[in-house]
Amino acid sequence: MQFPIFQSTDSILTVILLMVAFALWVQKFKAFKYIGPALTVIVLGMILVNLHIVPGSQDVYGVIITYCVPMSISIYLLNVNLKELAKLSGKALAALVSAVFSVCLVAAVFGVIFGGKMPEGWKIAGMFVGTYTGGSGNLTAIAVGLDAANDTIAAANAADYVIGMPTLFLMFAAPALFQNVKFLKKIWPFELEEKERVGEGDHPVLMGDEKWSIKDIAWLLAISILIVTISTKLSAFLPSDFASAGRVLLISTFSIAAAQIPFVNRLRGNINLGLFFGMMYLAIIGFSVDLASFFGSTMIITVFCFCVIIGSILLHLLISRFLKVPYEYVILGITGAIADGTTASLVASSAKWNRLISVGLLMGVVGGVCGNYAGILVAYLIRAIIGA
Repeated sequence: MQFPIFQSTDSILTVILLMVAFALWVQKFKAFKYIGPALTVIVLGMILVNLHIVPGSQDVYGVIITYCVPMSISIYLLNVNLKELAKLSGKALAALVSAVFSVCLVAAVFGVIFGGKMPEGWKIAGMFVGTYTGGSGNLTAIAVGLDAANDTIAAANAADYVIGMPTLFLMFAAPALFQNVKFLKKIWPFELEEKERVGEGDHPVLMGDEKWSIKDIAWLLAISILIVTISTKLSAFLPSDFASAGRVLLISTFSIAAAQIPFVNRLRGNINLGLFFGMMYLAIIGFSVDLASFFGSTMIITVFCFCVIIGSILLHLLISRFLKVPYEYVILGITGAIADGTTASLVASSAKWNRLISVGLLMGVVGGVCGNYAGILVAYLIRAIIGA
């Protein structure tokens, strides 16, 4: 029997932190940027554990799983300002609601179809609802809330990458297609005026350096751990088979409520700190993946993911066309849902829709708020239907 090279707690923590740092550093290279930091760190973990560099299980893994994910959920949501909703016009809000509804309905339908054909199918459906209404952070949160197996989480992330990446390319190409293809203009004549798209050039700078201080980080950590502690205590009063999911919902609710306090909402560094904790957890996922089970389940999960994304886009287009939503909002709505607000704002920026950059960001934020609730709701609905 071959023993891992690193076995002590301090050496394993060093490896995990180096993995996270490396996964973030390589994002400056185009190939890794397409893969994303989440899948990068999972694959690194799978490689290290199968080369017997780290063990498949260790006590410190449980500590990281217990604290990193709930803190990541809370920290992400401590920057949600519900007053910003007032900035969305009626048509923009209609596009976002259409996108979220489409993901939920399509995932529920295909979840019933595929649920019995793959391990933990109802949980995967909930995870996809979360990630396609608010981003990959929701996938992780719902996976933990539903007690999904590590193999399932890794396979879902892989399927999300395989199907999600080509979809993102389509999102970035969509503005040019709508503007230049006459056929699309005929079937979709609804668009914003030039001044509503472009504005006068005063728009947010994307991907710039984020300014925050150690005081911000200290407060974010203190507030998030307080929320997690209270939510954990309260979840003990819930039915045992719902306690974990209920804990995630309590953390989400208390974090959003705390974010409405002006002092809390002004804190900076949420995204970076939340991503850091989330990636430490994903490193553990990589360490504990059984390769035979992983490759055996990835194909059907990928097909399920494909059905969810394509079906969601088609239903979103149908609803938006009926509501006569300008195509700009249609594109940003589904991009903000399937990807995140940053990606939606980058789509707006690349299309030179300067005045819509902040709209794309806001759509992603609102979708992120909906993700945990919608994902867990759909998951339990499918479970009830298929009797899992």
